[in-house]
Amino acid sequence: MNLPGGPTVAEVMAVSLFKLGIRQGEIAADIGCGTGTVTKEIAKTAGLVYAVDAREEACRITEETRKNCGAENIEIFHGEALDFLAASHKRIDCAFLGGSRDIEKVLEMLVSQGVRSIVVNAVLIETAVSAINKMKELGIFCEAVHLQVSRSYELTGRTMFKPNNPIYIIHGERKC
Repeated sequence: MNLPGGPTVAEVMAVSLFKLGIRQGEIAADIGCGTGTVTKEIAKTAGLVYAVDAREEACRITEETRKNCGAENIEIFHGEALDFLAASHKRIDCAFLGGSRDIEKVLEMLVSQGVRSIVVNAVLIETAVSAINKMKELGIFCEAVHLQVSRSYELTGRTMFKPNNPIYIIHGERKC
């Protein structure tokens, strides 16, 4: 799975999904689904997950992930997030955004459609700032978390840590 930006590191996914607060049987969207690793985890709790990505390769990899985990409750949408949100779909309770294209408009549409909880993962400072400002404007901003994960590895018979790129986890909810 060699796709820029993915897969989401397990520790980042754990914090992001905790913040998302998906409830049993809810409908969720993974916008910018990439490799489908977050989609797969959401599907363990959700009744239905929409996996959305503009990249054909990402949708293909997500389909492989879906087949490998046997999740029947994942629907894949190849296209832009705004096109998906404008199309007919079931009411979404929670949305995870792993992509940054049109982030402000996507957040506006999600809020206008009554989404309860939204989590944005951002590697770019500009994306984090845009998401925070838009969530504040929309009255849903709860918090932003700056997360740095480092993994141990052996070096000359000893243990050292190698850091991954830090990530911003921005959480918005109708009632924080």
